[in-house]
Amino acid sequence: MYVRAPGVIPPAADVSSDPAGGRLLPVRLAIVVVHYRTPDLAAECVEALRADPPGSTARIVLVDNGSDPEGRERLHRLPIEIVKPGENLGFAGGVNRGVARCLEQGPEAGPPDAIVILNPDVLVRPGCLAALLGELQDGAAVAGPLFFWDRDERFLLPPTERRTRRDELRAAAAHRGGDRADRARAHWRDHAREHWLATGPLRTPWLSGGLLAIRRDAWESVGPFDEGYRLYFEETDWLMRLAARGLEPRLVPAARAVHLYAQSTLREPASSAWFEASAERFRHRWYGVGFSRLLAAVAPSESTTVDPLPPMPSEGLDLDALVAGLPADAKSIWIEVSPSLWGFPAAAERIERPGGLWRLPEEIAGRLPAGEWGVLASDETGNELGRWAVSFGVTGAAGGTG
Repeated sequence: MYVRAPGVIPPAADVSSDPAGGRLLPVRLAIVVVHYRTPDLAAECVEALRADPPGSTARIVLVDNGSDPEGRERLHRLPIEIVKPGENLGFAGGVNRGVARCLEQGPEAGPPDAIVILNPDVLVRPGCLAALLGELQDGAAVAGPLFFWDRDERFLLPPTERRTRRDELRAAAAHRGGDRADRARAHWRDHAREHWLATGPLRTPWLSGGLLAIRRDAWESVGPFDEGYRLYFEETDWLMRLAARGLEPRLVPAARAVHLYAQSTLREPASSAWFEASAERFRHRWYGVGFSRLLAAVAPSESTTVDPLPPMPSEGLDLDALVAGLPADAKSIWIEVSPSLWGFPAAAERIERPGGLWRLPEEIAGRLPAGEWGVLASDETGNELGRWAVSFGVTGAAGGTG
């Protein structure tokens, strides 16, 4: 079990309260934002960080992996430090460059006690940073927030998928369809709800790299991100290395953040190729070349066609009809939205006392990449009430949106 190193994070007796009732932690905090062609989002991200009490006194370093002249001008108006590597280092390379800059801080101020890394499309909510730093003080090596997909905090974003041999085989077999897909979807839903419904800190390595608060000694123990992951899997690899050392990663439900999700990757044409290369690198490292070949054999040689799903009604889902067959004491249902017609991974909205019509918030629908998405309704026990397909485009949605 991880034991807090003395002097790295001040003890609980040194914690004071702010007027809003949150905890103000007397720690030296550095924040690293890795940016790529989203200057307006970066400005909103920095504004949210500075409005959260620990962030208002933090050193904020932005690594600019790519900007046009107008974007650079926008970034340089922000009250932050900017690192310009002159090329797109990828997320892992950007994190490493930013953390290295923070650790180079002069001896008078001293190095940071904790480092927060995040994407520019993440908006921390008030109290988020204090809650994360509080968990570091209480013994966690790394802490991550509960993520929402929209500013109204209706939709929960999924935790990182479990990455074990058994889970990889299950997911690969799901693409053969039938009962295999049903079992994989149910297993994933149990995993997601364990995280979504946690009422207190949850020990889990399946945190999102969209925002991580890391103790400096944990970073120094595990080492930097592997820059061989050009994009994707870098934080999963790092968190698994951390867990292998007996250090504790925690999800902190009291820390809330909005992740507008994939706004940078939409601007990078090579992102799909980078994903495939990173997935292969991850599997070779953690499972071995032989297991990677087994995965390829389990998966269908060609993508199996999903059994046709009915189109989602253009006016929205009739929630009254969906719950008509449920027990009278059933108080809520879940609506899940997935980029895969297999139905996982998925973001989800939990609806208390459902009724009326349901539509995907326009804030989300209007920024999704073009493609056919899966929509699924389930009850509190995970029983599925219906599945539909809906097409979205970069300028909005074709059906079922508000």
